[in-house]
Amino acid sequence: MIRAPWNRRMAAVASLGDDSRRKLFDFVAASGSAVSRDDAAGALGLPRSTASFHLDRMVQDGLLAVEFRKLGGRSGPGSGRPAKLYLAAVREVAASVPDRNYDLAAELLVSAIEESAADGGSARDALLRTAHARGQAEARAQQEAAVRADARSAVAGGGFAEFLAAEGYRPEADAEGGLVLLNCPFHRIAQGHTEVVCAMNGAFLAGAAAGCGIDPDRVQSLAIEDLRSQGAARPAQCCARIGPQGHRA
Repeated sequence: MIRAPWNRRMAAVASLGDDSRRKLFDFVAASGSAVSRDDAAGALGLPRSTASFHLDRMVQDGLLAVEFRKLGGRSGPGSGRPAKLYLAAVREVAASVPDRNYDLAAELLVSAIEESAADGGSARDALLRTAHARGQAEARAQQEAAVRADARSAVAGGGFAEFLAAEGYRPEADAEGGLVLLNCPFHRIAQGHTEVVCAMNGAFLAGAAAGCGIDPDRVQSLAIEDLRSQGAARPAQCCARIGPQGHRA
């Protein structure tokens, strides 16, 4: 599943800094069932228009969901229009500074453990297969979404840098015509489990490259700790680099 852009996730979380909006969110989240804007406005002593504005903004931000149904047990002709009701969204909105994706790491690791437990195979091999398949699927989904939005985006490989940016890697062109990835989405766990996490990350990126229609061999592994000790890499830089077009590892 493609994540919402980082700026949208940050804006959604930041929007709860508004006192009225946060109280409305807490009221809806604590309710045992979906609530109407009248209920929410009355509970917090807000004008109905103010409550409606904040509630709809939180729906737009993905913090709340809506459902429509008729209240009071009435149905059929003459029973009135369905009421718009609000409830807390099931899918969480997560954002961090810098952008991290520990949810993805957890999903890949758990899936690999499940596969390994089921067939008795190597957990590491299962992790690499899982990460590659996930990267390929997510990149293809993004490519398809881009094509639907703009047919000109159908050029093979045209969306790889955009995919990397959406996943939090902060790609930047380097002097050799490739891409350096300035941010590691798995930085904290990579510090304590470098070999496993970097192998997972490399497989994910190779799968994503394939999903975007470019040569997976352009994904290069870096001796990132050595580069950092030499001052040649940033503290949170990714352990992979994307080589220039035509490069083969």
